[in-house]
Amino acid sequence: MEQAREKIQRFIWRTPLIESERLSQKTGSKLFLKLENLQKTGAFKIRGVLNKVLSLKERERKSGLLCATSGSHGLAVGQAAEITGTQAVAVVPVVTPEVKLKRLRERLKVVIYGETYQESFLYARQVAEREGMVFIHGFDDPLIISGQGTVALEIMEELPETGLIVVPVGGGGLVAGVLAAVKERHPRVKVVGVQASGAPSMYRSWQTGQVFEIAQIKTMAEGIAVKKPGQLTFELVRRWIDDIVLVTEEEIREGMLTLLRDGRVLAEAAGAVSVAAFLARKIKAAEKTVCVVSGGNVELKNLLKPGEEEDGHKN
Repeated sequence: MEQAREKIQRFIWRTPLIESERLSQKTGSKLFLKLENLQKTGAFKIRGVLNKVLSLKERERKSGLLCATSGSHGLAVGQAAEITGTQAVAVVPVVTPEVKLKRLRERLKVVIYGETYQESFLYARQVAEREGMVFIHGFDDPLIISGQGTVALEIMEELPETGLIVVPVGGGGLVAGVLAAVKERHPRVKVVGVQASGAPSMYRSWQTGQVFEIAQIKTMAEGIAVKKPGQLTFELVRRWIDDIVLVTEEEIREGMLTLLRDGRVLAEAAGAVSVAAFLARKIKAAEKTVCVVSGGNVELKNLLKPGEEEDGHKN
């Protein structure tokens, strides 16, 4: 983990860790926010991607980078490609928000394929093998996991008395990295994952004791809308996680609105699930709790209730 930080630190930002007084009042404990929505490319993903890409040999980088993404991972791959002077391609599902598509196209070539991330992933792997490109996995890679874990290194350095870290979970790269960084050095610190109830792949895997692929995804939180978690990430979660909870679409929306209204923090749906779980009383707070706000690549419509227009009026 320290090697990962040394490798990437000059290319990323050390994001703020702040206490939200309003949220602390609402939850009855000191609630801190790790603002990865303010990270370069708008999400934590750049940490793991840079650790992976900077570890590649020069001839590997020259062959080009290819990834499957719902948005933020592709932005990170594009940034890493710019830093290392190589070419990159992102395969995205049709549900990818326009705000992310626009930003992706500014950094790399975009191919839209598949209804879900899983379909995009399988197609991208085939293309990478056929074209001889390096496939950059979104989460199930030791170097990706180590890079994401640098989030937790920063948290524990700035707030060593932290009792609980709450982490959004999709494929599991972020939570696996946090677990690897925290549990061996600070076993007293609890780590709780949060998934959308409409995409509970890691939750089901954790419950059943084996990697589980869900049949259908239905959530606004496209950043964590993964049908099947990674094998490596699942093993770390199974070994160390204290709990995983699910939040509904309405609870996610309330988390986003509360962050914006009470904390002036703009978070995407996936990034807000950690706070959403607290507001819904699904997690017992520690004396000092850190919620990781994992990303901020958001479309305004996700803040609105169904049937509302962007000017706030009903249809």
